[in-house]
Amino acid sequence: MSKFFLSTFFFLFSITLSVNIAIGQNASSGYPDDKLTLSSGKELFNTNCASCHAIDHDEIGPRLGGITHLLPEKALSEFIQNPGKVIDSGEPRAVNLRKRYKMVMPSYDFLKPAEINSILAYIDNETKLNPIEPLVVKTDNTVSLPSERFGTPVKKSGISIELEDFVQIPASSDKPPFTRIANMRPHPSGDGTLYVSDQRGIIYKIENRKAEVFLDIRTKVDKYVNTPGLGTGLGSFAFHPDYLNNGLIYITHTEEFTGKKADYEFPDSIKVALQWVVSEWKINDVKSKTFEGARRELLRINVPGVVHGTQDIGFVPGIGKNDPDYGLLFIGTGDGGSTIGKHPEITHNLKSLLGTIIRINPLGNNSRNGHYGIPADNPFVHNPDPETYKEIYAFGFRNPHRISWDLTHGKIMFSAEVGESNFEEVNVVVKGGDYGWNTREGSFGISPSDLKNVFEINKTEKDNYIKPFAAYDHQDGNAISGGYVYEGNLAALKNKYIFGDIVNGRIFFININKQLSDSTVYEISITKNLKPTDLKQMSGSKRVDLRIEYNPFTREMFVMTKSDGKIRRIKTATTGLVNK
Repeated sequence: MSKFFLSTFFFLFSITLSVNIAIGQNASSGYPDDKLTLSSGKELFNTNCASCHAIDHDEIGPRLGGITHLLPEKALSEFIQNPGKVIDSGEPRAVNLRKRYKMVMPSYDFLKPAEINSILAYIDNETKLNPIEPLVVKTDNTVSLPSERFGTPVKKSGISIELEDFVQIPASSDKPPFTRIANMRPHPSGDGTLYVSDQRGIIYKIENRKAEVFLDIRTKVDKYVNTPGLGTGLGSFAFHPDYLNNGLIYITHTEEFTGKKADYEFPDSIKVALQWVVSEWKINDVKSKTFEGARRELLRINVPGVVHGTQDIGFVPGIGKNDPDYGLLFIGTGDGGSTIGKHPEITHNLKSLLGTIIRINPLGNNSRNGHYGIPADNPFVHNPDPETYKEIYAFGFRNPHRISWDLTHGKIMFSAEVGESNFEEVNVVVKGGDYGWNTREGSFGISPSDLKNVFEINKTEKDNYIKPFAAYDHQDGNAISGGYVYEGNLAALKNKYIFGDIVNGRIFFININKQLSDSTVYEISITKNLKPTDLKQMSGSKRVDLRIEYNPFTREMFVMTKSDGKIRRIKTATTGLVNK
């Protein structure tokens, strides 16, 4: 996952919750240290915290070792259950950090007291094994940031959509999020059948608005993992455009690192957190309702962190066999947490697959490992440096979370880029383009040594980086959920790239034409049974986990929410006066 979700303890090192405890005073109240508690705590930590935090070093959030020696269990538990309440109370440290990180952590009130206690016991025990000084921010050490926005505010559009329940995906966990639904793909025949993936390792077939398991990779992949990290597990999948004849499906997933040789590696001095794997799955019978067949590996990538992995793959839809992109698989991989992990040198260059979108022929064999082909018209094929990865189509991405194409206005490739602390981006991907991360965020400069603050680029400085087509800042959302250009029957949505924010569930759009002349971001209102609502209310969760999906055959658009496992369809769209 990317940075957008601060895990359970994002502020805990920095907020004293008005408890007057001297630095260095032992606030630990004797946490249990039995194996059962510590094992449970480790599992819960990996699920809820590890995507943003480590015990002994800073990542997206601060290190957590030592926190149980700084604050008492009651104060920690209360903050975990309702961090927003603490921030709203005006507690100085919480307010200052809210300004700095431009987001509020969702509550974890679904965790039982015993579960919170086991997490804290795990942190306490890890601190005892490896003593770590707790990090404290004093109230007089305030964060001074400008109150004005860096970006242009999202505008109200006057457009409202009515959502209707479409299908309920079965729960894959008894704890929120009950599902981890991530991608939807239509059956290549266009018969209306849909397939939806759950990151825990399941692909469902949806037929007649009922979901049944099509493929469960958990029993078929050795060392498969979907934790830690909110983006790990079954990342994405795609049907080959000639699936009806060749039966090929492509899937990306994560595996525990056991020393297996990867196609992209970095120096041994950098710890490998996970491996992302792209595989080809060949079904025996394309008419079968469940998958039976064989698998072969195409590509394996080492990553130093549990965030920003290989979370989307896809083929350009709706093109003929004479098109140069036909049958070529685009694979988006983030920086793997390398920048926040203090290893910015292993991304944003042509000698690394981190932070790239690559373009391969999965049926070819001229790659380094011989498992796939590299198209002759890729932009860096003729680069003389033998260490250059000729697969790279574009690079300089932090987390190209979702990829889609618009064929109506000229085969435009969009990539939604989950940002760090300031901007969420919609990029138009061009062949050979450099999108600037980790020295650019939005249209601003950023330093790998200070990822929380951006700065104006000197206008006299030569800047070859490609700027975002559109962006919104963290006063409007925290993590972009990429979308599609709508070309269906709802006139109010036509010729609009519709996307949203993963965390707060707001839905946005940008007007699209061939010239891409307007990058203004507008918001769409939501109704249910003709009554105004929003996805937080509809899903019953402050952490929506929004995904936008589209069926190009039926031209229907869907809204998916992980938190409740529901898929909703846009039923109607109406237009009012635009409020500028």
